[in-house]
Amino acid sequence: MAGTLYLVPTPIGNLGDISQRMADTLAQADFIAAEDTRVSIKLLNHLGLKKPMVSYHRHNTDSGGRAVLDRLLAGENCALVTDAGMPAISDPGEELVAQCAALGIPVCPIPGPCALVVALAASGQPTGRFTFEGFLPMNKKNRRSHLDSLRGEERTMVFYEAPHKLAATLRDLADTFGADRPISLCRELTKLHEEIRRATLGEAADYYRDNTPKGEFVLVVRGSEPTEEGEVTLEDGLLLVDRLRGEGLSLRDAVRQAAKELGLPRKQLYDRAVDR
Repeated sequence: MAGTLYLVPTPIGNLGDISQRMADTLAQADFIAAEDTRVSIKLLNHLGLKKPMVSYHRHNTDSGGRAVLDRLLAGENCALVTDAGMPAISDPGEELVAQCAALGIPVCPIPGPCALVVALAASGQPTGRFTFEGFLPMNKKNRRSHLDSLRGEERTMVFYEAPHKLAATLRDLADTFGADRPISLCRELTKLHEEIRRATLGEAADYYRDNTPKGEFVLVVRGSEPTEEGEVTLEDGLLLVDRLRGEGLSLRDAVRQAAKELGLPRKQLYDRAVDR
C-alpha cells in the first residue's frame, strides 16, 4: 500500500504561524522533501525535530521526484515543504502532486500560511473573484506580452515579485493597464517590517523609481472595469489585427483595416499592436 504525500505549509516570515497540525505532521512523516534543506533544518530545529530529508526543487524535479515517488510507492509517508508558504502553489511541488495523482498516491494538504491569500485579504481590493498570476516572465518582451493578454481581465489580479524586478514590473503594469489602476503592494508579510502600500499603478511606479524596494512583494491589482455588452474594445481590435496579419497583411495595413471595421482609434490600436 502506498504512503501519503503531505503538503505542509511553512511560515512566510513569522514562526508563530506554525500550527500544531503542521508540527505533528512533520513529526509523524517518515521523511521530508524540502526545497532547500538548509532552510528547512532551521524550522526542524525550532520544533525540536530530527528527520531524514531529501532535496526536491525546480532543478531536480526528475531525479528528486522519482526518488520521492519510489519511497511513497514503497509505503513511506512524505512531508513536502517549501522554503515559505504552501507547497505546489507557484512551486515545483505542483509537478510532484500531479505525478502522485496519476499513480493513485494519496495527497493530503495541511492548511496554513500562503502569501497569496494573506495579501489578497488585506489588500482592500475586491476579493470575490481573482486570478493568481504568480511570477511574471523575466524577459521584458514576454512580460509585456503576458500582461497584454490580461488587458480585459475584470477579476483582481495577484502577482509575486522580487525586489530587483519590481520597478520594471510596475512600469509595465502602468503602461498596460493605465496609470490610474489601483494596486496594493504587500511587502514582507507577517515579518517585522510588514507594509501594505495602496496606490495607483502610476504612483507606485514613480515611488519605486526613486526608492529602492526591499523584501519580497505580493502585488494585488484591481481588475478592469466591466465593458458594456456589445462594446468594441482594443482587445477586439488586436484579435482582428492578428487574424489579418495571418492572412498576409502588413502590420500597418492590418491596423488600418481593423480600425476602420471596428470603429477604433487607429493610432491607439497601432501603438498597442507594436508594444506587444
